[in-house]
Order: sequence, then structure tokens, then C-alpha cells
Amino acid sequence: MKKPELLSPAGNMECLYAAVQGGCDAVYLGGHAFGARSFAGNFSDEAIIEAVKYAHLYGVKVYVTVNTLVYENEVDRFMTYIDFLYRNNVDAIIVQDLGMMDLVRKIYPNLEIHASTQMHIHNIEGVKAAQSLGLKRVVLARETDMDTICNIKQNTNIELEIFIHGALCFCYSGQCLMSSMIGGRSGNRGTCTQCCRMPYTLYNNGRKINMDPYVLSPKDLNSLDNIGKLIEIGVDSLKIEGRMKRPEYVYYVTKLYRKAIDQYCDTKHITITDIEINTLKKLFHRGFTKGFLFHESNSKWINPKRPNHIGIKVGEVICYKKGWVTCKLMCTLHQNDGIRILGKQEDKGCILNKIYQNKKLVNSGKTNEEISFFLKGAFQKGDALVLTSDFNELLAIQKEIASKPRKVPIDGKLTVKIGCCLQYQIYDGFHTVTVRGTIPVTEAKKLPVSKERIYEQFNKLGDTVYRLTNLDFEMDQNVFVPIQELNQIRRQAIEQLNEKRIYKRDCYRGKYTINVPEWIEDQGYTIHTKDGKIKGDFQYKQIYMEDKKMYEKWKEDSHYIYQLPRVITEFESIDSPLIARELGSIYYYHPIYSDFSLNVTNSYAVAFLHSLGIQRVTLSLELNLAQIQELIEAYQKRYHKKPNVEVLITEYPEVMITKFDLPSYYQTSNSLTMEDEKKHQFLIRKSDAYTKIYYHKKQDLLIPEQLFSIGVNTVSFDNIS
Repeated sequence: MKKPELLSPAGNMECLYAAVQGGCDAVYLGGHAFGARSFAGNFSDEAIIEAVKYAHLYGVKVYVTVNTLVYENEVDRFMTYIDFLYRNNVDAIIVQDLGMMDLVRKIYPNLEIHASTQMHIHNIEGVKAAQSLGLKRVVLARETDMDTICNIKQNTNIELEIFIHGALCFCYSGQCLMSSMIGGRSGNRGTCTQCCRMPYTLYNNGRKINMDPYVLSPKDLNSLDNIGKLIEIGVDSLKIEGRMKRPEYVYYVTKLYRKAIDQYCDTKHITITDIEINTLKKLFHRGFTKGFLFHESNSKWINPKRPNHIGIKVGEVICYKKGWVTCKLMCTLHQNDGIRILGKQEDKGCILNKIYQNKKLVNSGKTNEEISFFLKGAFQKGDALVLTSDFNELLAIQKEIASKPRKVPIDGKLTVKIGCCLQYQIYDGFHTVTVRGTIPVTEAKKLPVSKERIYEQFNKLGDTVYRLTNLDFEMDQNVFVPIQELNQIRRQAIEQLNEKRIYKRDCYRGKYTINVPEWIEDQGYTIHTKDGKIKGDFQYKQIYMEDKKMYEKWKEDSHYIYQLPRVITEFESIDSPLIARELGSIYYYHPIYSDFSLNVTNSYAVAFLHSLGIQRVTLSLELNLAQIQELIEAYQKRYHKKPNVEVLITEYPEVMITKFDLPSYYQTSNSLTMEDEKKHQFLIRKSDAYTKIYYHKKQDLLIPEQLFSIGVNTVSFDNIS
């Protein structure tokens, strides 16, 4: 049975230390730019160099996220950064942007590339597409279920990585435009405002239907009970989410999954205690779900009550008066613990700097005891008291990390022959180092050196990453060796082994080449429609239809083009022109056009899609007029040809598509609207097995004449939303 890689997050250097000491096989981190978690601590260039060396000493791989969309004016800076990562020995980069993926794989042919979950790969055809492009690994969408993963694993030859623990996105990753549209902070650019964690009011035909406000807030994924199933089907890498989390969280979650993986591989049985689960809950959780990965029911996927850490319940309010809260405890609570009161009117927390019993200051309160503390709020009898951080437990975890419990086992062999210099050989499972002394061994005149004394010296590994597990001897009787000589060859051997473990990649550059066709200028309009009806006075070159049944009625007219779904779970033969909306459909169908959902933001991505046979490429909705012009001009300058690009003008953009069945959760019809705190109304519609959310207001639309003037060939209108 192959043991999968355990991949842990590192938002900063402290978290990287924690992940490594917790037992991970690899870490993923972001640098100063182009990572999908811009608000994590992230790593400077100098810190990345240090991180790679530290991780490699422990045999841990380092993957760097460069998984944002890249604008035209950022390409040179992006490639300079990739060159830095390449020359400083990162093990792989994680990429979303199709253009940058194509550019990097050609310029740096021996740099490992992983397809980010932001690339929206969730079916076997998408994985086959990534495999055909020479990518090493695909990070599957969190919505991908076990059965699909098993089928993919059995029928492809590319590494598969899946998320096993931590935060979930409400929308398919790489397909969310809500943050970008509302506040200009793009989730595809690493600056997501987490709109799904905000409160909303749902209306069905004008009637409010939700009691709890966080209708888009998923629980946290927890796969501890199901790790064995993933190991059995051969998933290559198990990924913990959490680059925004503190080191103690990273360490403990990594440690628990390390235990679960090792236990299952050794015994096919996993034992995780209630105490360990409680510790996990105290560190952070929003409630746990098995996720779509393990077919979690629709009713158990979100936590509409609260979008943040809920801790564990430790008591109840029995009295509140003038800012003083009195609670009866269900378990021990200590000074400096973090608590929250989940009130019927207010949800508020604090650090317990002072705890009182009978008006006397105490260090702690025990089970069934009553304690008091000061916290202003609108609290009532019966409100829940929850523990959100256990001060003593955090100290214990910090101490455990600082002790550097992880060690690399090494075996040694020492040859001690009279008249010859010492020879010391060590082996770490991959590398062998042999060191020879400088002073010949002599016969002892008084007390000979013992094997026990020699072992004691070679076992003095101090702050090194190593642990001597075995030392074999080939040794004459009655020998004398200076202790200084033993120490010297031990140090030399460790230094040489360090050098081998901090390996260096052979660096060489390839050449970027690509064949793109010549397109004639054919400016005009297209329109998206569901029922065949069109609006406006334009003569449309094509009419795009999303509804398959409606398309069947119109397909004899060559003006009508079928628009494939944004999420395809089953591929069927379709003998007609098509519009691709995800990577898998490009591989399977060889369509002629692409949609905005492929997130094209630079000329390299346009050229890449043209090279695959996409005749017309729709650009990302996140581009403005100046950026579109810059893209077109760069394309023409580089390839000496014009691109064939389309720009979608939509009044109410589709900002989310989710596998979660929102109407069914609230047992309502499809006529839903969602209102935010600013009274903006978002239309919600069920489409096949997916829920779509549309932006709340008409967009400031680009002007077709301006788009045509800068080289856009086709302007498309949206008549669906």
C-alpha cells in the first residue's frame, strides 16, 4: 500500500516550522505576489530560501502557490519570480492561469507544475487534459466526490491531490466573481473578501425564509474518519487547508493526520480519541462536515448560525447584571483562556484576564462551579459559553513545537583498525556519506576506548535534524582514538549529509514557441439565450444556447451554438459546434469557442487556447477596457497576428455557481432572492444540479464601438439572467 503525501499549509515561517515538526511530507506556501492568499503572512524571497533549506533537511518538499490570474502588464514580473523560485530549488509551483502554465512549462521544462484547484478541474476529462499538457499533479476541486476520484485514479497517470481538512468555498474555486464585483477584490487574484461568510436574508416570492443569517457559510471539512478510503484508492497527496491559521493549529492538525495515515498504513485501523477531537475543535472549527468528497447530505454542509470559530461549549450564563456575567461551568476554565458567549441577542468574546468566584480573584473554575467575569453585552440566562482558545493547551503545543520532536533517522557504520585512519559511514535511507579521519588509530597503552564511549560521542547530534538509530562497528581490540577525532568526523559527516539533503536542481532554460492561426477580421455580435428569444436590433453572427433541449429544436439553424455546462459530470457525444466552459470540455469535445469561465486575462492564455483549436476566445469578466487593449496589442506584437477574442457584456453577471442546493435546503421553489446588509438583492436560480447566484445590479457596460476599435472581434450580449 502506497503511503500518500501529507501536505500542510504555511502562511509564514513559524507555521512552516510547525508543519514540519508536526510530521508533514510537504508544505505549500505563498510568496510576496501571485498567491491566492494575499492576506496570509506569506514569505519574502529571503524567507523562501530559508524555508526550502529547512524543509529539505527534513526531507519535506516545498510547493509555492503562484495560482492567481496574471494580467498582461504583470507577465514579466511573474516570470522573474518563477525564475527565482526555480533557481532556489522549490519542488513545484501551483498554477491557475492557463497562459502562465503554458509559458512556464516551456521555459522551465524540468520545473514541476501542479494544476491549482482554482483551475476548476473536477472530472476525468479535465485531469486527462492536464496530463496531456505535461503537468505533474492536479489539485482537484473540493466538490469532487470519492467515486469520481477513484475512477480518475484508475484511468489516468497523473498525481492527484485533494483537500482533506479545513475551510470550504461555497462556490467552485476559480469560478467566483462575487468578491471582485462587490468590492473590486478578486478571489481569482488572491484578495477574496469572503462574501460567503457574510450575513444575508433569503426571500421566496417576497417572504423571508431564513432564521439564521449565514446562508452561504460552509462548515469545515474533516476527513479523519475516512482517511483509509482515500489511501485505499491511491490518492497521492492529502492537503490540509489553512494558510491563514496560527502555528499551533497547523502543528496539531498535521500531527493528527500524520497519526491517522501512519496508523491506517500500518494496521488498517485508526484511533483518534475524543480528547484529540476536542483539542482540534478548540483550535478552530465552524462545525465539521464530510463535504461533497464523502457525499455529505445537503442539510449538513453549511453552518448558517455562525461563520467563524465556534469552539466547544463549556458552560451557560446563569446571570447577567451591569456587565458582570455569571456562568455555571461544564468543564475547567483557566485564566487567559479565550471565550465567547453565544447570546440570543449578541455574540461576543474576550480573553479571560480575570476570573472571580464569590467576588474573589481565582486562576480557574472547575466543573459545576460558578464563575464571574466582566463583559459588556446583551446577554441572557441560558446563553451558551464556549471556549475558543485554551491558554495552557496552546502553551503546551508551542513547547512541543520548540522541542523539535521530528528527527531524521540515520544508520552509521564505523571502521576502527589499528594503523588506519577512522572511517565513518552514515545513511539516511537515500544518501550515503563516507568520512575518513586524519590520525591513524593506535593500540591503547592504558585504557582502550569502548564501543559504548564511541556510540555516546556519535549520538551527540545536538540541534541537528538527525537521530542515530544504529551504529555498526568493524573494530579491532584494545584501540585508542582521541575523542576530538571522533567529534571531528561526526561533524564532517553531518555537514556532508546536510549538503546532500539540501539538493540542487540542474537549471536550464527552454524556449517558448507556439503555433497560432491567422484570423480574419470579422467584427460583429453574438448573444446568449436560454429559450431562443433574442433582444436588440443587431444582426447576430451566432446565438449561444445553454439549454440542451431548447438547442435541439434550433440546431438545424447554423447560427445556433450549444453552450456546454460550466460543470460537466458526464460527457456525451455531441455532433455540433460547441462553446467550452471548462478545461475538461476542451479535451473531450474539441469545441470551437470558449466562455468567460476559463478566466483568460493575458495574451499567452489566448494563444494557448488558439493553439488547442479554440477559434474564438472569450476574455475574463474581470478585465477593463484598458487591460483588454493591452492584451490585444501584446498578442499582435509577439505573434504578428491578430487574436480572435470575444467580450461578454452582461447586465447581471453570474457571480457564483455551487454544488450546494440552496433552494432545497430551505425547502422552497426556485424563485429565490438574497439580500445583503446594504439591501442589495441577488437573484438565485437552480440550474440542473447546481445553484447560481447573479449580481445585484446592472453593470456599467463596456461600449461595443470602443471594443471594436481596440481589436475585439466579437461582442456578446447576455439574455439569460
